[in-house]
Amino acid sequence: MSDVREVPLLVIGGGPGGYPAALHAADHGMQTLLVDQDPKLGGVCLNRGCIPSKALLHVAKLIRESHEAAAWGLHFEKPRLDLAQLREFVQGKVVGKLTGGIAQLTKGRGVTVLKGHATFVDAHTVTVTGDQPATIRFKNCIIATGSLPAMPKPWQLGDDRIMDSTGALLLPDVPQKLLVIGGGYIGLEIGSVYAALGSRVTVVEALDGLLPLADRDLVRPLETKLRAEFEAIFLSTKVARMEPTPAGIVVTLEGKDVPSSLTFDRVLVSVGRRPNTVDLGLEQAGLKTDERGFIPVDRQRRTAVPHISAIGDVAGEPGLAHKATAEARVAVDAILGEPAEWSPRAIPAVIFTDPEIAWAGLTEKEAQQQGIPHDVLKFPWAASGRAVAIARTEGLTKMLVEPESKRVLGVGITGAGAGEMIAESVLAIEMGAVARDVLESIHPHPTLSETVMESAELAYGAATHVGRPRKASS
Repeated sequence: MSDVREVPLLVIGGGPGGYPAALHAADHGMQTLLVDQDPKLGGVCLNRGCIPSKALLHVAKLIRESHEAAAWGLHFEKPRLDLAQLREFVQGKVVGKLTGGIAQLTKGRGVTVLKGHATFVDAHTVTVTGDQPATIRFKNCIIATGSLPAMPKPWQLGDDRIMDSTGALLLPDVPQKLLVIGGGYIGLEIGSVYAALGSRVTVVEALDGLLPLADRDLVRPLETKLRAEFEAIFLSTKVARMEPTPAGIVVTLEGKDVPSSLTFDRVLVSVGRRPNTVDLGLEQAGLKTDERGFIPVDRQRRTAVPHISAIGDVAGEPGLAHKATAEARVAVDAILGEPAEWSPRAIPAVIFTDPEIAWAGLTEKEAQQQGIPHDVLKFPWAASGRAVAIARTEGLTKMLVEPESKRVLGVGITGAGAGEMIAESVLAIEMGAVARDVLESIHPHPTLSETVMESAELAYGAATHVGRPRKASS
C-alpha cells in the first residue's frame, strides 16, 4: 500500500532545474518533496550528459596537446589508453562525487527525496511508482523532467552498435570506425572524444553547415580543425538506410559527391532531443503540450494550470542546463509571491569542442534576419599575445553593437577557453553596457580576455593591436 503525503511544493525531476528549485524553496522555508526516477540526482546533465562529456573532452584535449607539443620541442610517448580506468574516472570520481554532493545538499536542507516515476492523477495529486511508491497531494508543483535523445524510428533497429549520446558516453569500446549522424554540438563533442581516443570518425549532417545556430565565422576555425582530425564530414547529406551486419553497420548515404554506402563499427545518432513528458499524465492535470511537445509556460514559468509550473528542457528551448537552473529560481520566487519574471537578455551557449565556441545575446545571423541595425567588431586572435604564446591563434572574438549608442547587443567567441570567457559578455549585455564600458574596464595582460576589450575598442575607430579602416566615433 502506497504512502500518502501532503506537501506545499512537489518538484518532479532531479536535474539542473529540479534540484536547484527544491533547494531554493527549502531555503525559503517551504516544505518540499522531490521525486526523481534516476538512481542518483543530477538528471541527464550530470549523469549522462554535460558532466561526463566534459570530463572526456578534457581527456581528449590532453591527448591532442601531447601530440601538438612536438612542434614546440616537447616529445611524449604515445598515450596508452586504459578504458576501464577512464570509465571509472568519469563515472566514479567525477559523476559519483557530484551526485553524492547533491544528495548531501538535499538532505542538509531538509528536502525529502523519493525515487520513482510520478504520474498526475489530477491537478493536485500524483502517484509515484518504483522503489518508494506513494501518493502525493501538493499545493504547488514544478515539472522539471528534462529531455531525451531523439532516435528516429527507422534507426531503432535493436542493435546496440547504434547508440544515442547516453550509450556513447558510457564508452563501451573505441570503435575503429564511428559514424556520427548530426553535426550539432552533441555529435561534434562526442565525435571529438572518440577521434582523440583513436576512432576514425565520419560526420553526416543534413544541413549545409555544422552547428546551424552559430555564426559561420565562429564555426569556421572549428570545422577546419575537425576536417583534419575526422575521417570525413559530409554536409547536405542524409542517411537513407542503416543495416546491421556481422561486419558492421552498413549505411546508405544520399548527397552530392558522397559514397553511396559505408560500413561502420558503431553509429552515434545525434539529431536532437525531445521533451520528456513520457507517462506524466499531463492530461489528468489539465495540461497540454504544444506541437513540438513542450509544456507552454508564462513569464513566471506557470503553465495553463497556475499552481503547476514547468522549467528546463520540458518547457522549451534552448535546452541548456544553466537556463533550467535560472528558471528554477524564477518559478520558486513566483510561487513565494515575489515579483519574479523570466526575461533574460542573454542566455550563453557554449560548444565544448576544441576550439570552443561561445556566444551570448544577439548573433550576427539573427541581427540580419530580424533587420536589427548593428555594427560587427572582430578581433582576430592572431593579434593576441596570449594566443600566440599558447599557439592558439585560430581564434576570433566579435562584438555586435548598436551603431549610434554603441550598446553591446551580442558577443561571439571561438577559441581555446571561449566558454570561460563568455560570462563577462553576458553581464555586459544584461547590464545594458556600451562598448566603452567594456574597453575602459582594465583586463589583465596577457590573457585571452583582452580580445573582448579590444573588440569593444574597435567601436571607436581602432584597437591597440589591430586597426580598423573606418572613421573614429566620439
